[in-house]
Amino acid sequence: MKHSKARILVVEDDAALLQGLMDVLVFNGYEVHGIADGREGLRAVLENPCDLALLDVMLPGLDGLSVCREIRRRKPNQAVVMITAKGSEDDIVAGFKAGADDYIPKPFSLRELMVRVEAVLRRAGKNTGEQQVVLGGIRFDGHHLVAECRGRSVEITRREMDIVAYLHRSSNRIVSKKELLAEVWQYADAGIETRTVDIHMLKLRKKISALAGDDPFITTVRGEGYRLDTAT
Repeated sequence: MKHSKARILVVEDDAALLQGLMDVLVFNGYEVHGIADGREGLRAVLENPCDLALLDVMLPGLDGLSVCREIRRRKPNQAVVMITAKGSEDDIVAGFKAGADDYIPKPFSLRELMVRVEAVLRRAGKNTGEQQVVLGGIRFDGHHLVAECRGRSVEITRREMDIVAYLHRSSNRIVSKKELLAEVWQYADAGIETRTVDIHMLKLRKKISALAGDDPFITTVRGEGYRLDTAT
């Protein structure tokens, strides 16, 4: 089956949910290993290669956000998806700040789970944003993951660099959220309901404002998407 060799580590302390997730992933052709403790899960990711780590946030031993931060520090290219009962925007932002590639709030459908897992696995290891883009006086460096302007700099994420690079290639036209989900996140089903694009764009704009002031060159076209204003 498709993705039959992909290895997924599920770290979830709810025994019933852990077994359910493992069953679904095995059914869809993945090689799956389950762990119920955060500290043991971190050790497993660091010592045994896997294509994707699926982490709950509330874990015994070490919480999922701490696990994710340590994974990102020691294995920066490791694909990580977080699952949690906390679905507020602040919680989702916290997950992305910890370094998660995607974030699934409970309750979720099996379709949503598989769409996101497959999307992260498709883009895992692909460095489509490893380039330099200059916009509005800001130099976005995809190799070092930093944005610089007038002697100031901020760290950017791989996904933020991918967004900038894609909008740059699509200058002077409107790019919809569905297009970003399909082309940047590589979702097979871009019609899925998610706040991922909004949250990433919010974080990116805050970093741009910190460097270049409150005159953003990524504008929102209500009901349609985003447009890069190359005249700024």
